[in-house]
Formats: sequence, structure tokens, C-alpha cells
Amino acid sequence: MLAEFMRKVCSILSQTIAVLVFISLISTGCARKASPPESEVQAGVASWYGHPFDGRLTANGETYDMEKMTAAHRTLPFGTVLRVERLDNGKMTEVRINDRGPFVKDRIIDLSHAAAQAISMPGIANVRLHVIHTPPTRAADAFTVQVGAFSQRPEADQLRARLEHKYGSASLIYRDRDRIWCVLVGLQPSVESANVLAEQLDKEAAPAFVVRVDSTP
Repeated sequence: MLAEFMRKVCSILSQTIAVLVFISLISTGCARKASPPESEVQAGVASWYGHPFDGRLTANGETYDMEKMTAAHRTLPFGTVLRVERLDNGKMTEVRINDRGPFVKDRIIDLSHAAAQAISMPGIANVRLHVIHTPPTRAADAFTVQVGAFSQRPEADQLRARLEHKYGSASLIYRDRDRIWCVLVGLQPSVESANVLAEQLDKEAAPAFVVRVDSTP
């Protein structure tokens, strides 16, 4: 009697384990087939930059070399590796983000001269960006809104003072690559919340762009 009872218990346990393993395999398979997060894929217009920016400092402190496979992006962390796919000819290349930009409406990335040549891009082109690798960040994500572009600091400081009075937080940053002074307004925990502020500033101040807050000047 006892032996028969134990055989039944073992049989039930075996069936239960088999069901759990099957469910686990299905879940794993579904996870592998899932699409990447929307933030990891971005489509839009790419441009490129070469002279006279070659040899100037990038936003992460490196010296810009237009013949290296690098790029500028407004919000991705420095060190992010992207696959850039040109949509009309299917050509692809990989770049590392080491700069901020482009600060032009409706553009999502500024490629180096070498990267633009790799996808046969003479001027601008429609591209799709795929995030291959994102380095660990040293601090929590934070985003600000960049407005204005001034060659002279006093003009930029006037706008900074006015926006600081209204929004409570505004500072100046010098973009060595472009040789301009820009005003940064606010501090937001996400791109989405920063976009709301950017839309408001775009209407009342100057062209506004969401930019990641970097620990490296």
C-alpha cells in the first residue's frame, strides 16, 4: 500500500515538473522573440559634419576626428554604439556617440565624415538607428532643454537670466564644436517630460532641443 502510494506521488510530481519546464520554455521563447524597446530604435534624418569642426573638442572632451566612426546625438549616453542604416540603399555602419547634436529641427544624428561615406551619404539621408550597446551610466538619467545659439556670451546671459527668473533654473554652456554659447533650462528625469518643456520654450524663446545632462563637460 505504501509503495503504491509513493509511486502515485512521484508520478504526480514528475508531471508537475514537466508542465513547469514546458511553461518556462515557452516563456523564454516568447521573450527572445519580443521586439526591442521603442527607445532602442529611432528613425529620422541624418546629417554629417567635417571641416571646420575637425580638431575641435567634442562634448565628451575628445578631439573630433572626422575620419573616425563617431557621431553626435542629443540624448543617448556617451559611448553608446549604434548601427546606422540608410533606408533608401540599405547600407549600414556602426558609430560611437561622443558628441551632442545636431541642433537642427527634424534631424536625429550628426555622423562623422567617415561614417557618412560608409553609407554613401553626400548630404542628408533618412536613416534608422539601432542601439547595439549602451554603457552603464554613473548617475541617474537627467535631461535639460537647450535654447538659443549665441556667438557672444553677454547675449546668451541675458536670455539665461530671463528664463531663470521664469523657470527657476537656467545655466550657460559653451559648445566648443560649434563655437557658440547656449542656454540650458530645467532638469527633467525623462525625455518625455523634457519634451513638454521644450515645446513651451520653442514657442516663447528660440529653437529648443532636449539634451542629456552629461557629467563630462
